[in-house]
Amino acid sequence: MKQTREAQVGEKTIFLADCQSFYASVEKADHPGCKDRPVAVAGDPLRRSGIILAACPIAKQYGVTTAERLGEALKKCPDLVIMRPRMQHYLDISLLITKIYEEYTDLVEVFSVDEQFLDVTASQPFYGDPITIAQTIQMKVFQQTGVRVRVGISSNKILAKIATDIWAKKNESGIFTLPSSEVESLLWPQPVHKMFGVGSRMTAHLMRLGMTTIGDIARTPLPSLQDKFRARFGKQSDIHAEVLWRTANGLDDSPVTPQTFDTPPKSVGHMMTLPRDYEEPSEVDTILLELTEEVCRDCRRKGYMGAVVTVSCMCSPYEAPTGFSRQMKMPDPTNHTSTVFEMVKLLFYKFWDKMPVRRAGVMLSQLVHDEEYQLTLFQDQVKARSLDKVTDWIKDRYGSAAIVRASSLTAAGQAAERAVKIGGHYK
Repeated sequence: MKQTREAQVGEKTIFLADCQSFYASVEKADHPGCKDRPVAVAGDPLRRSGIILAACPIAKQYGVTTAERLGEALKKCPDLVIMRPRMQHYLDISLLITKIYEEYTDLVEVFSVDEQFLDVTASQPFYGDPITIAQTIQMKVFQQTGVRVRVGISSNKILAKIATDIWAKKNESGIFTLPSSEVESLLWPQPVHKMFGVGSRMTAHLMRLGMTTIGDIARTPLPSLQDKFRARFGKQSDIHAEVLWRTANGLDDSPVTPQTFDTPPKSVGHMMTLPRDYEEPSEVDTILLELTEEVCRDCRRKGYMGAVVTVSCMCSPYEAPTGFSRQMKMPDPTNHTSTVFEMVKLLFYKFWDKMPVRRAGVMLSQLVHDEEYQLTLFQDQVKARSLDKVTDWIKDRYGSAAIVRASSLTAAGQAAERAVKIGGHYK
């Protein structure tokens, strides 16, 4: 389809730049001998993290898909080259790519480790029309990193994202322009499952409502769509209905905001998938304490205390798991590990059904700044906060495993293993 090179008068020009098979592309660039071989990046199967995190285009031709189990991928492609993730390296490459984008505009917003929005409206007098800028960026990123970038172009962020996902990822150039004036002719005929924000379950619900294309959603008056959602999902579904309706109509007023991640967090949490089922309370306590310590340390680093603690758990068997997610308000906001841990245990053992634990999580929310805190009669808060600061300093200086609790040295402990990971994957 012919590319549109000129935006309508008054419209912005927004890119969504997506790195193709990012982790796998980085590995292939670092290992030239694998250039023509199927490559996938996957976790450690011995630790229940043996899923495909990224597959190169050659591997995808064999049917290998992201998030499938490593064993299934190897059945499809026995010659698949498996590489363990190097998360810190991927983050470094992502930051390098961000720097390249910033050579063409100062309005760059990180959407994920491999996707970023760019507002190039004011860049065109200096670097050319949108297609030229996109091609230049593609060439420069590939030359410096070996990663291919696909670019969706439109007048706002949601349409740029859609242009990337539906068209730019599929065509040879890796570039596609979706003008707002052509939303009805290009976007509306697309099947509903291709719409951003619609997964398999929502697709099934929409199909039952008689909505098979994106246009079916877009043409439905918003009040009518909200009525349909209320009947199916309950009274709290109005916002979800409006989000889908606006997406289908290509409506998005949000600007490209470089400081997106500088805004205060709404919560701080950590979750851990265990290497085996944990059945003994002593083993579970070890994991809950480690998770609590990570959460509280993150809160202290960011300068926050939490007023609400949430504990979540998934239990075996895998085919029919049980579990819960419950929260409670604490007497006072805190980021002190021992205090939060007592609340975590109270919640966990109130709702645990004694089935083997395979995943657990701890989160603090309703965050407030930690400059002011409540003193108590039965605990020396000043001393406790000072001790937290010292242990945090040691971990920051020498690594998270430099000082650990004795329970973390038992067979149940995972602190040393997690210290060499980022987001659950090896650095």
